[in-house]
Amino acid sequence: MDVDAATRTMIANLPARTGRSLDEWFLILDAAGLEKHGQAVSLLKSEHGVTHGFANLIVTLYLSRGASPSEQALVDAQYAGRKGALRPIYERLIALVAAFGDDVEVVPKKTGVSLRRTKQFALVEAPSSSRIQLGLNLRDAAPTGRLRAATGMCTHRVDVTSIDQVDEELVGWLRAAYQLA
Repeated sequence: MDVDAATRTMIANLPARTGRSLDEWFLILDAAGLEKHGQAVSLLKSEHGVTHGFANLIVTLYLSRGASPSEQALVDAQYAGRKGALRPIYERLIALVAAFGDDVEVVPKKTGVSLRRTKQFALVEAPSSSRIQLGLNLRDAAPTGRLRAATGMCTHRVDVTSIDQVDEELVGWLRAAYQLA
């Protein structure tokens, strides 16, 4: 899994900050047998004193390693070649959305990754090597310069060309779409 520099730094800091390496945390989660993101984060926070940020990182990486080979192959194909530079943006979006609740479902398809709750609330696609297109279902939301109206499966779209653009405004739109689903 290709993760961005901030994530690599957090992983490197795990032993000093939490007392255990990523592999040791994976063993603890294996023993706990929890499958839901929120339950595993709660376990790490309440029983092991891990801060929310580190708990979320550990659980996100733990659960992503369990993706079926076919699902992982779909994501790998989407971010192959020149699109590989976009993978850290994708990983950041998935980690953020996973923290919204244990009811988030990440469903890779051939050309994108659907994010669902009771229904799809977002779609992550890489239509070119220079941007990720994030589709959002935000009925009745007024378009802005950045949040464009769309047709089809999503009511709005946002282009993301760098990890810095995964900011509070974008996370707010994602959270609003999640809450509407």
